[in-house]
Amino acid sequence: MQDTISANVAAVQARIAAAARRGGRDPSAVTLVAVTKTRSPAEVEAAVRAGVRHLGENRVEEAEHKIPQLRLPGVSWHMVGHLQSRKARQAAGLFDMIQSVDSVRLARKLDALAGERDAPLAVLIEVNVSGEGTKYGFPLSDRPALEAAVAEIAGLRHLCLQGLMTVAFIAQDPEEVRPVFGGLRALRDDFRARFPQVDLRHLSMGMTDDFEVAVEEGATIVRIGRALFGPRM
Repeated sequence: MQDTISANVAAVQARIAAAARRGGRDPSAVTLVAVTKTRSPAEVEAAVRAGVRHLGENRVEEAEHKIPQLRLPGVSWHMVGHLQSRKARQAAGLFDMIQSVDSVRLARKLDALAGERDAPLAVLIEVNVSGEGTKYGFPLSDRPALEAAVAEIAGLRHLCLQGLMTVAFIAQDPEEVRPVFGGLRALRDDFRARFPQVDLRHLSMGMTDDFEVAVEEGATIVRIGRALFGPRM
C-alpha cells in the first residue's frame, strides 16, 4: 500500500507541476489536499508519509471519528463537502479550514463558534459557477448577493476569508469544464479589485478528473481522492 500511494502522490504532484508551468505559474503555489472520504487510517497515514500535508473530509460524521484517531502532527484538515448548519459546532472544532461556506448564516454561526474557542478559522466561500441545481454555493448569477456575502464574511472577527471554492460538473472531457474554472478565477480577480483589503489568495477548484485544467486556470488548491488512493471499494 505504501509504495502504491507514494507513487500516486508523486505522479499527481508531477502533473500539478506540469500544469502550473503550462499556465505560467510556480508549482509551489498549488496546494494538494488529499480527500480521505471512506479511506482507512492506514491509507491516510501512507499519504502523509508520502509527503501530503493537507487532508480533506466531506462529512463531519466521518471526520469526528477519523481525525482524533489519526493524531497527525503538522497536518491541516479541510472540510470540503457541504456543511449543514447543525454540524457547524463539530466542524469548527475539527477543521483548520472550511472550504464550503455557502451562506452568510453559516458564516455567522462559524464566526460565533470560533469566537468561543478564541481561535480564528480559515474559510472559503463556495460559488455555484455551473448553475447546476444539484450543486451548493452562492449562485454566480446573483452578483449582488455574492458581493454582499464577501463584504460581510470578510468583516467577521473570528473568520479569515481566504478565497473562493467551486465544484465543476462531471464531464467526459476536462476541457468542457474549463469555463467553470475560468469563471471562478475571473470572479476572484473582480473581487480583488472591489475589496482590496480582503486577502482572496485561494481558488479551490479541480478534482481527480479535471485538476490539471483547474491548475492551468489558476487553482491554488486542488482536492484529489481517487488519483491518490485508487477507486473507492
